[in-house]
Amino acid sequence: MFSKSNLLATLVATIVMFFLGYLIWGIATVDFFTEHTIVNAMKEVPDLGIIALANLIASFILSNLYSKWARGHHSLGQGFEFGAWIGALIGLGMGLITYATVSWMDITAHLVEAIIDIIFYGIIGAIIALIYKKTAAKE
Repeated sequence: MFSKSNLLATLVATIVMFFLGYLIWGIATVDFFTEHTIVNAMKEVPDLGIIALANLIASFILSNLYSKWARGHHSLGQGFEFGAWIGALIGLGMGLITYATVSWMDITAHLVEAIIDIIFYGIIGAIIALIYKKTAAKE
């Protein structure tokens, strides 16, 4: 659980999640989601420390899950697939539950969010796989 591969993958994935997340949700899609928001519940100034902590926790969990899922066979494609499944769970599974229970965004925004989540977590999974591949013990 606290192997060199896991800790390095956690660190790199945390950094990528933080900055890629900012680029996607903080810059690129702001106008789209603003147009599709039903009730704006966003804070005026987000707590970047809590976001960084959440990314660290998520990256650590993803890295541990990936390690068990990959069973020692690491590739970018396999990592992307792993992450895409996580993104589908979050974006489609949890996103549609959120749509069904909270008046936050319209269905279009939730579906777009699901697509973004699949790609975003696919990228994170690929990065985790790359770190595991580069730090794997040589046979």
